[in-house]
Amino acid sequence: MIRMIWVGVAATLAMPAVAQQAPRAGDAVGVAEANTAAAITRIQAYNPRLNAVIAIDPDAMAQARALDQSRAPRGLLHGMPILLKDNIDMAGALPTTAGSLALKDNVTGRDAPLAARLRAAGAVMLGKTNLSEWANIRADASISGWSAVGGQTRNPHALTRNTCGSSSGSGAAVAAQMVDAAIGTETDGSITCPAAVNGIVGLKPTVGLVSRTHVVPISHSQDTAGPMTRDVRTAARLLTVLAGSDPADPATREADARRTNYVAALRPDALKGARIGVLRFATGWHAGVDARFAAALDVLKAGGAVLVDITTGPDRRAIGSNEFQVLLTELKADLGAYLATTPATVKTRTLADLIAFNKANAASEMGLFGQDIFEKAEATKGLTDPDYLKARETSLRLAGKEGIDKLLADARVEVLVAPTAAPAWFIDPVNADQSPGGGAGGLAAVSGYPHLTVPMGGVRGLPVGLSFIGPAWSEARLLALGYAFEQAAPDMKLVPALVQSVEEQPEVKRLFAPAAR
Repeated sequence: MIRMIWVGVAATLAMPAVAQQAPRAGDAVGVAEANTAAAITRIQAYNPRLNAVIAIDPDAMAQARALDQSRAPRGLLHGMPILLKDNIDMAGALPTTAGSLALKDNVTGRDAPLAARLRAAGAVMLGKTNLSEWANIRADASISGWSAVGGQTRNPHALTRNTCGSSSGSGAAVAAQMVDAAIGTETDGSITCPAAVNGIVGLKPTVGLVSRTHVVPISHSQDTAGPMTRDVRTAARLLTVLAGSDPADPATREADARRTNYVAALRPDALKGARIGVLRFATGWHAGVDARFAAALDVLKAGGAVLVDITTGPDRRAIGSNEFQVLLTELKADLGAYLATTPATVKTRTLADLIAFNKANAASEMGLFGQDIFEKAEATKGLTDPDYLKARETSLRLAGKEGIDKLLADARVEVLVAPTAAPAWFIDPVNADQSPGGGAGGLAAVSGYPHLTVPMGGVRGLPVGLSFIGPAWSEARLLALGYAFEQAAPDMKLVPALVQSVEEQPEVKRLFAPAAR
């Protein structure tokens, strides 16, 4: 694997943000090169402590120079360095590993369609971000943010805290201001949770709005890629570029007809008159998060939104059990289909091969946790299995038609809001992930509906997010509402300090000190 040689360690995030504004007529030549050099400098400074970035494309600066020298019209993302989660194929010398040593030689030499769209819009494909290995589907008792290739990603707000999974590196890299934008992928929570706990914006689009071709899969029913950014406007810019139909991905057949200019939809007064459903049944599991949610609701009301409390929801336990059966069955089929397209240097061609590889390389691959989910998936009976088909119908109906759709209709609201996730929990190699849970993002994940999270302040210095969830294809409205909230509450964004632990945050350190005598 080609890797950047990391140098330097930074103690604070005092460096200015990388300049990545929308191009204007008369911009000086060299903006792409300057932006890319600045992003690499920031990665060299901060990544040794965060493990957010696996590798830098050795041709990144050449890409930037070519953009600056080109006489072609500048695209919407001209000169913006973007990191891709390392389960997305990218042309060039870097492999797509999904965090596993089994794919260390998976140099496909191809762009996923979503990467090709970013390039065509003028973005610089800077490199690959770390992730929860196999997008957190290998084992139940796993540690989010860990991969055998990239090690453990750390939260820039407190290095002992988790980054959530599986787009952990994308979330941490954007939060640490290495770049203004990265691409994550989500099956259930893997964009929105890392975005929330790292204090950035994350958008999980409607399944089928963005191509999944040449992205290491879990589930064709639920997988999607989406933007993870420092602000809502940047997310809207990226989605405007990413959205569109792909003949190789049947799920995207409606995308061209549904896509729009998401930037044009942004309005600071979008909250005025908006009827918003408040998912009270998704609260009450963390007092600190509830307090931040109450403050966020005050902002929504002050902006003119009409809030409607919703106290009961669908049976999320039933949704979850059926969803798990779907994910197990589709993992075996979909991952096998991807592996069949990899170069001959990749020797693992099936899920069974991966299980055998992990056993043969247990010291490096399974020193922290096993592969019980892989083994359960291998035992499934395929995409024609009646039990699988019933599970998919049930989970989709409960989360969609009888879930989000019913909640919206019964309350006569256009979107739903809830806390996104708990504050970041400890990185724990003994007990694995110990998140207190919460939130309502699973409904959007299983139904395939869009889900936007934006920062809503912090709990003892750890960020938490506010979720906006809507019906299928409602990304423009979610982004507009999220933008209006963001503009009304800019102080809810936390700047990470790269402290070792929450106890070093000033507000906590003061309380931990003994009283003066």
